Amino acid sequence: MRTLCALVLGLFLVSLSTPAQTNPPLRLIHTTLLPGYIGDFEHFAADSKGHRMFLIAEDHMTVEVLDIRSGKRIHTITGFGQPHAIEYLPGPNSLLVTEGDEKSGAIDLVSGSTYKILDKIKLPTDVDGGVYNPVNKYYYVASGGQGPDAKTHVLSIIDTQNFKLVGEITLPGVKSEAMAIDHAGAKLYINLRGSDDIGVVDLSTRQLIARWPLADAKNANALVLDEADHRLFSASHTPPKLFVFDTDTGKVIATVPCAENSDDMGYDPARKRIYITGDGSASVIKQQDADHYVSVAEVPTGYRAKTSIFVPELNRLYLAVSSKGKRAGGKLVEPEPGSNVEVRIYQAQP
Repeated sequence: MRTLCALVLGLFLVSLSTPAQTNPPLRLIHTTLLPGYIGDFEHFAADSKGHRMFLIAEDHMTVEVLDIRSGKRIHTITGFGQPHAIEYLPGPNSLLVTEGDEKSGAIDLVSGSTYKILDKIKLPTDVDGGVYNPVNKYYYVASGGQGPDAKTHVLSIIDTQNFKLVGEITLPGVKSEAMAIDHAGAKLYINLRGSDDIGVVDLSTRQLIARWPLADAKNANALVLDEADHRLFSASHTPPKLFVFDTDTGKVIATVPCAENSDDMGYDPARKRIYITGDGSASVIKQQDADHYVSVAEVPTGYRAKTSIFVPELNRLYLAVSSKGKRAGGKLVEPEPGSNVEVRIYQAQP
């Protein structure tokens, strides 16, 4: 009896000393298979009021229209070359889609009701990302430098109200990646590839006014602005690391390891979390305060599941999982049998 009592007491004390298991920060609630699709995805754009989600299927050369609640595919938009970035404009109910490769570049205006391509503007080659400024209603599109030894590349400025090219901003290096614009529409922050630093652009003068180095890191891709705390987040590929910049000083105030080969990042202001999606996992990083950050989870996802968007009003993270297989020139040329292409929806937990 004494032995039994001692055993029970010991188990009770162990249970008290062991912290209760908490809920995972992201809970998978929907998975939508996209049969017949191969290759990679690029970016999402949300139409929350219209209950739609748009997804660039880069290698398939389409834009997929999904139900934002269930993830179910409701339409496929065709007619693109190699699409990259996408922006939904709720006022005119239209889409901006960039497309480009080493030989061409363009931006398409697409109807949000008929899904027809209404107009096209030719741009420099190797068009990639874009960012929308709701203050002046301009869309800034990054192109690649002209030639392998190019010292500069440009951001093309599109007036979305008239759908016209109205100017360019010259930037150093052969290429740039993700961008963010402050709420005043005054400054643009951009990952500069090649020089491996953050560029700060004054949008009124259209001039590069600052460069913040990414110390001992290369190939920064994803980027998000937390303007309330004066912080800018940028994620590098080599090594896979999150850099936290003070936007007042341009100094790095924290770094945290993150998912490999990251492509997209979302900021959850309600929970003070950063979601970084890369190859095989989604990193969940907690912002304890403006100067302190800690990794709280690595959520297993899927092969090249680097394309994502966090929608704060729904508390959901949308994620696209690419298909496995043999690749050539960055594209999937021979899919692996049984390799699923899918869209996942995760609910952010308290």
